[in-house]
Amino acid sequence: MKCAVCNTQDTKVIDSRLLLDGAAIRRRRKCDNCSHRFTTYEKIEIILPDVVKNDGRRESFNREKILKGVKKACQKRPISVIEIDKLIESIEKEIIENHKNEVTTPEIGQLVMRKLHLIDPVAYVRFASFYWNFDNIDDFILGLKNDLKNKSRGHLPSSCSEDGLVEFD
Repeated sequence: MKCAVCNTQDTKVIDSRLLLDGAAIRRRRKCDNCSHRFTTYEKIEIILPDVVKNDGRRESFNREKILKGVKKACQKRPISVIEIDKLIESIEKEIIENHKNEVTTPEIGQLVMRKLHLIDPVAYVRFASFYWNFDNIDDFILGLKNDLKNKSRGHLPSSCSEDGLVEFD
């Protein structure tokens, strides 16, 4: 590996550690020429399924979109950056395991809400508030009650259609 300081190719690995349950390696290196020490990471490149949007469009899976929504929901909550990263990794892992070629946005949204509910119920409520896009507080409360009632069964809320949108009488 090339040294980041002097661009010499002569570097040695002085320490290696497995990360992420063996899915990545952290290596400490030292340049033989200038003695500069630096860290490199190797990670398995995972190909995630395409995301099918509600209108039928397809786009590449974008971890940053999920991360942005989760960070917004966890703002000013006692949830560390490490916990958020682990949450996003577990979401990606479940998507990879359960969806070969494609995953829908409602499936992603439900997965995020299920995992957020386990970490912090307030963050779950915040995420649900902008994920479901309610028109009024009564509909929001009804949607949450239905979702919480169905949580243990792993179903969409009874007020929620297959596309993840909440329907009310």
